[in-house]
This record gives sequence, C-alpha cells and structure tokens, in this order.
Amino acid sequence: MYRPRTIEISIAETASHFPVLMITGARQVGKTTLLRHLAGEARRYATLDDPLVLSLAREDPALFMQRFSGPLLIDEIQYAPQLLPYIKMAVDEDRKPGQFWLTGSQQFQMMKNISESLAGRVGILSLLGLSRWEMIGRGQGRPAFLPYSQFLKRSDEETLTLQELYRIIWRGSFPAMALDDGMNRDRFFGSYVQTYLQRDVRDLAQVGNEMAFLRFLRACAARTGQLLNIAKLSRDADVSPVTGKKWLSILEASGLIYLLEPYFGNITKRMIKAPKLYFLDTGLAAYLTEWSSPETLEAGAMSGAIFESWVLGELLKGWYGNGLRPPFYYYRDKDQKEIDLLIVQDGTAYPLECKKTASPDKNDVRHFQVLEKLKMPIGLGGVICLTSQALPFTEKAWSIPAAWV
Repeated sequence: MYRPRTIEISIAETASHFPVLMITGARQVGKTTLLRHLAGEARRYATLDDPLVLSLAREDPALFMQRFSGPLLIDEIQYAPQLLPYIKMAVDEDRKPGQFWLTGSQQFQMMKNISESLAGRVGILSLLGLSRWEMIGRGQGRPAFLPYSQFLKRSDEETLTLQELYRIIWRGSFPAMALDDGMNRDRFFGSYVQTYLQRDVRDLAQVGNEMAFLRFLRACAARTGQLLNIAKLSRDADVSPVTGKKWLSILEASGLIYLLEPYFGNITKRMIKAPKLYFLDTGLAAYLTEWSSPETLEAGAMSGAIFESWVLGELLKGWYGNGLRPPFYYYRDKDQKEIDLLIVQDGTAYPLECKKTASPDKNDVRHFQVLEKLKMPIGLGGVICLTSQALPFTEKAWSIPAAWV
C-alpha cells in the first residue's frame, strides 16, 4: 500500500523549475514507487535494472533516447552514465521543466557525472526511508522539525510506548519492512546486504574483498551514535585506515550512514574534529549487530545509541523531505561537555539532547549553558525522550516526546 511522502511537495516544486529531476537515496527507500505514483500514466518508465534496457542504454544511448521519448522516468541512472550527455542535449534543445525524472542509489559515482553533464539543468533531492509520520499516513506536508514555542505548546495526542518504539526501530524504515508485518526481517535484510555487496559495492565501488567489507559494515553498525575513530574502526575490521576511509565514504555516498559534523564557532581550537557516525536505517543496524528481537535490543547495550540514531534519522527525513539541507551539528569540547545535536537555523542554535528516559530533568541540559561561548542567539531546546507530553523544565529547555519528531 502506498503511503504519501513528505517530499512530494518538494518534488512538484523542483520539477516545475528544472528540466531534470534527480532523486537520490539508498536502495529500497521507495524512490521508484514514489515517482511512478506521482507520474501515473503521463510518463514513460525505463529501469536500468533490466539487462536488455541497460545494454541498449550503454551500447547505443542515442537509440535509447529515441525509443524512450520523454517525458521519461529512468530508474538507477548510475548504471548507464553514457545517457547523461544525451539528456543534456535533449534539455538544451527544449528547456521545458520536468522532462526527465531520474533515480539513483549510488551517489559516489553518479553525482560526479551529473554535476559535469547536467549542471544548472538538474534539481536534486534526497530521499530516506519512511518516517514514522509517513508510516501512519500523516507525512504529507509535514514541516521540518524545529523546537519553536508554538510547536512545543501544541496539543498533540500522538504517543509511543517503549515497546512500539523499539519495534519500529528494530524493523527499520525501508517500506517493504515497515509496511508489511508479515515480511520476515532476517530474510529481507539478508537479501538486502547480499544485493548491496554484489551489485553496488563490488560492481560500482570495485571493492574486491566482500567479506572484509561486510566486517567493516558491521563494525560501523555497532558504533552508530558514537564518535568516529577511523583507526579503531579499521583495526576492528582488519583493514588499513586508508581502506577504512574509502569504505566509509562509500557507505555515506550510498545512503547507509550519516556523518554528523561538529559545530565550529569562535572556539574552534577547543572543539574536537571527528564527526559522529549514524546508521540511517536502525533496522539494518540491528540486523548487522545481531539483535534478534525488539525486546533484546531495548534491553541491550546499544539501546540508547540506537534510539539516538532513530531520532536523528527522523529529523533528517523531515528536513530532506522539505527539500532542505539539514543544518545539523553536534557540540563537544575538550572538557567533555557535549550536546547531541545543534540545529543552526538563521544564525540561531537550537540545542537538543536524546535520552532514553521518560523523566528528563535539568541535569540532562546542563551543558546547554556552554553555548554562550559561541556568541550567537540560542533558541529553545530540550530533551527528545520517552515522555508523553512536552513540558518546560527551564526557561529554554523542554521535554519533547519522541513521538512528535
């Protein structure tokens, strides 16, 4: 069953201004389903996952363009970069908006070709898995999260029990898993990892040792929500730091991980430089780290880190879904004072903590005061947690229900 996506409005706006629309995102996040739903019968469809179609696109792109005349949706464009010059020629002849819709699940190879061939002609949007709001059919038109006072003072009946939340976290946000309770979780993710390793990593990224890459993938999943230490991560996966950096960039470009950078203000000398690593699909992270049920995950050592990863993922979905670049950072100084997330919007910093607790207190936001050193306006912040209602516990800090993000 199709669920309306937050990004639909951004797609309509982008397609009305650019001759080419590009949707990027990891495999199985719903790119093709989304665009085919929006296109209806008004747009032809060609998938480069089809060997015959792919062969034609690679060997005779001119004939491909004649056979599949626009308006056209091309799926998995990264497999045939030979098409991009011909798309450029087509839109240069006719700059009518919305002629070509493209999807791609491998940014590390694709984006270089697109930036060279279609500069100024393509509008690019990013799609992640389903947000919880999209899962329940309330994602369309939902704004990006920002903890402003009207939002925090609203009356909202949305709640999540601990059990419901960790079931969502454990199953993840890929539509095939999130919308079908009968889908076998281990079978789905086992197939997903195998496809990812064989189709994308081996063929496109040219990684020779699949087993070593799988170890690296699992090591990353085990460190979701933690500060990135590439030397230790590479050592645990038994690869060199140089290889580890390369593979990390592959995971980031293919939409599986997100690197949250530290915020640099006027105190850069006291800030540490390493990003924090987040797995974007918590279900895949739980599978790779071998948590066999939502209950064991909730009671286990990764419980807090994977909750934080889920919160960040939900916030990212809201910002990407509105066609916005997420202005997300974290704060941590050499005195070990840390804030999980800073949203820096229009010169104002909004501090947020993620805590697996139903009873946050002032101690959870004690580090917010260090932001005065940044010499910039500090907006409302708070603790995203398991509480059932938003309540202030300082003038500028609230408890924020996880169900609201």
